[in-house]
Amino acid sequence: MVAARITVNGKEAPISPAAPHTTVLDFLRDRGLTGTKEGCAEGECGACSVLVARPGTNKPTDWVAVNACLVPVAALDGQEIVTSEGLATAGEAGTPPTLHPVQEEMAVRGGSQCGYCTPGFVCSMAAEYYRPDRCAHAEADGDTDAEADGTDPEHGPNGFDLHALSGNLCRCTGYRPIRDAAFAVGAPAEEDPLAQRREQSPPEPVATEYARDGSAFLRPGTLAEALQVLRERPEAVVVAGSTDWGVEVNIRSRRASCVVAIDRLAEMRELRVESGHIEIGAALTLTEIERRLDGEVPLLAELFPQFASRLIRNSATIGGNLGTGSPIGDSPPVLLALEASVVLADADGERVVPLAEYFTGYRQSVRRPGELIRAVSIPLPLSPVTGFHKIAKRRFDDISSVAVAFALDIEDGVVRKARIGLGGVAATPIRALATEAALQGRPWSAETVEAAARVMRGEGTPMGDHRASSLYRSAMLGQSLRKLHAQTTEAVSS
Repeated sequence: MVAARITVNGKEAPISPAAPHTTVLDFLRDRGLTGTKEGCAEGECGACSVLVARPGTNKPTDWVAVNACLVPVAALDGQEIVTSEGLATAGEAGTPPTLHPVQEEMAVRGGSQCGYCTPGFVCSMAAEYYRPDRCAHAEADGDTDAEADGTDPEHGPNGFDLHALSGNLCRCTGYRPIRDAAFAVGAPAEEDPLAQRREQSPPEPVATEYARDGSAFLRPGTLAEALQVLRERPEAVVVAGSTDWGVEVNIRSRRASCVVAIDRLAEMRELRVESGHIEIGAALTLTEIERRLDGEVPLLAELFPQFASRLIRNSATIGGNLGTGSPIGDSPPVLLALEASVVLADADGERVVPLAEYFTGYRQSVRRPGELIRAVSIPLPLSPVTGFHKIAKRRFDDISSVAVAFALDIEDGVVRKARIGLGGVAATPIRALATEAALQGRPWSAETVEAAARVMRGEGTPMGDHRASSLYRSAMLGQSLRKLHAQTTEAVSS
């Protein structure tokens, strides 16, 4: 087995002697790359953002921003990353480096004050700067309001998507100058080495067996090998994007004797659209799914911008969100409304379980020891009337108090079929079966909706906590159905 190594800012470095649980953040800082900061250690502030070379959607390679505080450095064995220090171009002896265009705009437009969060903003901004399909809508000068150029407030005239910065927090500069910098950057120059790098394939995943001090990080080469490892080592912790496990390591100081990474397994990274269903590999990140589906599943397209932040979506996987079994995960309500099934695999074969039968209790499921979620299957055709409502304290980058997903078939003004997924109102994500029954076969009218809303208030067993009271959660269920009716009545009748 080749020694674990990582390429940082163009230079290869051994991962040893870092412990298997060491994060990319700590690894970089130990090497003197202190632009990468720790703010929250939970993936919520973005001060630790770095760029990773990943398989691209429109080009061979995408530069993807990730939270270095969550990812074990062993998970990037054989991979290539760029930090804020690596964006600038080194000058001649005795001269300062030339700032990257993103760094230059942040400087001249006052996008930095104390500077603690700035390197993370710069890396997240650079990932969007290099996004191949970013297209300018007008000449960007950084002083023009997006609305004036016919775009929305979250997309600049240069095509910059502000959601790229949704995982980065600043507490002293204020966001307007940062937005100005984002909306001022142009297109990468042809001679830009990071732009040219997109034309070459990213490093291939390598099988990893990294062990120190009695603990190990393993990256099997195939799904069959991974399933065999899990059979032999049932105590192993399975990770993909590490957005959940990384928090456990940082905040709760949890350690594992064995961690098995499955995020780069080819068998779990396929997305197939077939005549009867869409199959989504469980190890695809949410960003990859969003860009590859490109709106083909409208309910998922509505979910993605509300799921955590772009930094988290760049690492988090749909299999991981289901595998944690959290009752407040955002994808389960949507997948329940879509009547999705999970494909479970172990060393003996596969089985398909409807998601409505998957959850058995708080963070519990029918998944057996040694089984992995290999894929999620969504049946076709899709219901034409859909909606996803996330009730939270913040508009973006927040945990749901209540999440509601709708998928309705309405013909001639009558609800022929209703599927409603709920999160945050029970020990598990659930279907609103009583509300579905109250809608099906009835006119899609204010009277029907009002009666069904009263039924919906009684779905689940909502509890009160620091995010919302039980009464508030129940009230929001009924309001969500009324909101859907208000949003869709015109579309259904036209």
